Amino acid sequence: MTGPDGPLPARPAPIRNAMTVDVEDYFQVQTFTGCIPRASWDAIPPRVEANVERVLAHFAAAGVTGTFFTLGWIAERHPALIRRIVAAGHELASHGYDHTRADAQDPASFRADIGRTRRLLEDIGGVPVAGYRAATFSIGARNPWAFAALEAEGYRYSSSVNPIRHDLYGMPDAPRVPFRPDHVMLWEIPMTTVRVFGRNLPCSGGGFFRLLPYPAFHAGLAWVNRHESRPGIFYFHPWEVDPDQPRIAGADRKSRFRHYTNLARMGGRLDRLLADFSWGRMDQVFASLLAPAAA
Repeated sequence: MTGPDGPLPARPAPIRNAMTVDVEDYFQVQTFTGCIPRASWDAIPPRVEANVERVLAHFAAAGVTGTFFTLGWIAERHPALIRRIVAAGHELASHGYDHTRADAQDPASFRADIGRTRRLLEDIGGVPVAGYRAATFSIGARNPWAFAALEAEGYRYSSSVNPIRHDLYGMPDAPRVPFRPDHVMLWEIPMTTVRVFGRNLPCSGGGFFRLLPYPAFHAGLAWVNRHESRPGIFYFHPWEVDPDQPRIAGADRKSRFRHYTNLARMGGRLDRLLADFSWGRMDQVFASLLAPAAA
């Protein structure tokens, strides 16, 4: 464009954020562990395949690719779905095998879990798997050894730390920006927060995205992009675009509130978010960190 004094400076391209999906079915979430035993999972009719197809349709309509942190348990039972995710241009990453919290495992069992899942996903998807996200953001001060285990099993990055205070997870003293934990080369890329009155507030999606007014979330992510000049991370689950999913008998009031609130609005909010910001895969948004070191 040209102004009265000559060409106008080009407007900078918007910062691209990372769009991520934690691929698990509605009955596998942390909030229902007290009323749905793992041994019953195979007897429950799955909804994950149809829900991931809905997510893929939202992304295709918006021209967005993202990262799908996927349970090995899901990949074993729905291999064609994994191949469709890859064929659509999305990054395939690990969410562990069966949503067991990382801080509930000892080092040996954790390493076996993440190694098994990475090999399984690579065999089914036919692509390298570089990224990992712990179930319920369960890497923190109690299990810092997990980073070395991830590196030893061939992962290049983790997105498992949420630097907030929460009753189920959180490491509020962790860096808010990507960092390398002590003694490892693997990058931890923490979930996005905004700093308000000396406290980290969540700004990365999940239940908070459904519970908070959309303008509040938009303002937080825009602040991170414009004033901190860095990308954010958004995450959600396929079951969040499924308002017709069964209601779990025996779930307490808090669990029902967290899981079911505003499910019917999630699809519209997601489309709005996809249109309002620029999005990409984790491995592309953070490519400068993950590029192999020069020899």
